[in-house]
Amino acid sequence: MHPCADAEALAFAQSELAGTRTAALVRDAAASAEGAIIEWRRLFHQHPELSGRESHTQEMLCGELDRLGVEYRRLDNNGIIATIRGEAPGAYDAAGVPVRRVALRADIDALPVTEDTGVPFASENDGVMHACGHDAHMAMMLGAIRILLETKSQLKGEVRILFQPAEEISIGALSMIDAGALDGVDAIYGAHIWSEVDAGTVSCAPGQRMANTDWFHIDIEGVSAHGSMPHKGVDAVVVGAEMVNGLQVLVSRDVSPFDPVVVTVGEFHGGEARNIMAGHAYLSGTVRTWTEKLRREVPDRLERIVSKIGHAFGAKVKFTFEEGNAGLSNDPVCAEVARRAVVDMLGESAVSDYRGTLSGEDFSEYLNIVPGVFCFVGTRNPEVGASHPQHSCHFTIDESVLAKGSMVAAQWACRMLAAE
Repeated sequence: MHPCADAEALAFAQSELAGTRTAALVRDAAASAEGAIIEWRRLFHQHPELSGRESHTQEMLCGELDRLGVEYRRLDNNGIIATIRGEAPGAYDAAGVPVRRVALRADIDALPVTEDTGVPFASENDGVMHACGHDAHMAMMLGAIRILLETKSQLKGEVRILFQPAEEISIGALSMIDAGALDGVDAIYGAHIWSEVDAGTVSCAPGQRMANTDWFHIDIEGVSAHGSMPHKGVDAVVVGAEMVNGLQVLVSRDVSPFDPVVVTVGEFHGGEARNIMAGHAYLSGTVRTWTEKLRREVPDRLERIVSKIGHAFGAKVKFTFEEGNAGLSNDPVCAEVARRAVVDMLGESAVSDYRGTLSGEDFSEYLNIVPGVFCFVGTRNPEVGASHPQHSCHFTIDESVLAKGSMVAAQWACRMLAAE
């Protein structure tokens, strides 16, 4: 990973003066915005859209940006790039170029999940749900924008706001980068509402925080036969079932327990009728690894397992492996700025020691280009029913954390850009 931009940025990150100057402004602005942030979250929650289809979501966001008076560029990929221009002395050079520019990113897509939460603002789009929390991310980002508009006098440079589509299918960040989202950016901040972190706390530790995320697909060609004559065919469903179990050998027996790996079969399709032995089936799933070394070894190991199983049953097997996003690692200096922002806003006790996750995030694509930090904004609170994991049809959040997430994002930007 890159070090944070330069010695000047490091000196600023260590400066308590900047945080003291903006903390009260940020808290006051967040207090007045909290009701709107919750309403935004509920609005987006009611109208989820799948990855690559977020046109109405983009429309809603543009409407809110218009009401806030924020300039923005609407992208063909359903994303948005907005700009908040600082007004501190020296914010721009003689050519009108900001002396610093930092970015804040929120993802906007939803999942193919049928909601079962019972909330009055449940999804109105059948089979689609904000089951990962991106509705909260949009709301927190609009809250951060509203806060930053109140602190422009302290910003020595620009804040670029990225509303990103298609995170769930791992292509949104790359499309934003292609659209110029990182042009001239010195550092970037992202955050995820997180069900494994206690509400009211935020994790922003340096180093690796999320896993490499890759994908596989297995086509199984058997021999179809009558269900009453199994000896006449090769049952692709039986072969696939054996593979579901066999793939877990990679986790339990083929890899050191000190080198985390997760193999998940998310799809298993086979058969056409209840009395016909399936002649074809397919499985698809995901592999999560922590180290780059194991990531490079996994495809061959998985292919070896499935090919041996196919051979044992007399089936033909085609194994396809697709690389997704690399693991996500926080820049130490940018992470320290985030930690100080959490302390500024919520106190020392709000800094969570969460160990990280084998979930994946295409925010890592931004971090391949510029230094940055990705924070986990805790929402776990069983007292309000916020105890289900992301991607569950029962997933919900503790809405009291939304304004906190907005404050931390805004304060991070303020610390990075505050006039000295």
